[in-house]
Amino acid sequence: MGRVTYRARMREVLVIGGGVIGLTTAVVLAEEGVRVRVWSREPAERSTSAVAGGLCWPYRIEPVERAVGWAMRSFRTFSWLAERPAETGVRLVPGSMTMDDTPPRWSALVGDRCLTPLIDMTTYLPYLRRRLESASGRYEERGASSLAEAGEEAPVLVNCSGLGARELAGDDSMTAVRGQLLIVENPGVERWHVSSEPGASSSVYLLPQPYGLILGGTAEEGVEDLTPDPATADAIRERCARVHPAVADAPVLDHRVGLRPSRAAGVRLERVPLPGGGVCVHHYGHGGGGVTASWGSAREAAHAAREALPG
Repeated sequence: MGRVTYRARMREVLVIGGGVIGLTTAVVLAEEGVRVRVWSREPAERSTSAVAGGLCWPYRIEPVERAVGWAMRSFRTFSWLAERPAETGVRLVPGSMTMDDTPPRWSALVGDRCLTPLIDMTTYLPYLRRRLESASGRYEERGASSLAEAGEEAPVLVNCSGLGARELAGDDSMTAVRGQLLIVENPGVERWHVSSEPGASSSVYLLPQPYGLILGGTAEEGVEDLTPDPATADAIRERCARVHPAVADAPVLDHRVGLRPSRAAGVRLERVPLPGGGVCVHHYGHGGGGVTASWGSAREAAHAAREALPG
């Protein structure tokens, strides 16, 4: 029995990180027949991904052209998932976007109505976990102190640790970009709206979700305080009320803060050897576009991991 277990383990991939990037990569691997486990320091519901507004749009993610390619592939998958919104949390919702730096290929894809997936992360993350487990993948609430430690568990690792890559991969180029959101009772907003100026640390967005209307947002580079700031919340509401005046008096349901995992050189998707003879596929640094790029980049990372498995 021990020999069988050892042989099985030598065909296993260990994904480090249980946010949307880690879960999606694990789902792709498991559904392709690969034995896969996910290690996550905390439940997906408490990850940065859980705080995401959920609009499918390539926002603050580099390199732009590669990210748009991932986003376009993800768009197709999300559109299919939107056929079962109660199960997946994904809906196709029209909206309006005022941003000078929207990639032309993306604008052509969403069309004049700006019809794009809007994802309720409170439903979507549990959906991904169920999908992983139905494909015989395993999810463990466990952290990795080092890649060497994780490498003793499986011959191939996929490092989806986000900001944790600063310690786990020794990547000092990782920077937190703080985002704060305000959730209010929806006064009747049915279309999403986003407007921003290039390089601005604040933006205006209103995202109608089943549980309330998300108002945002901010992009504070290098700030890692997870405590909601009342003054910031007031400023967010004031900006959003200029678009929809009714939100000025909408009752507050929740305050949320998340740290986007930004990387100076853009997303790292790279396969490297480990000292013990194993392989690590680094897959992190998606900034504000993790949800949007998730299916496209996950398929590339999963392919790299499969190619690295021992014959």
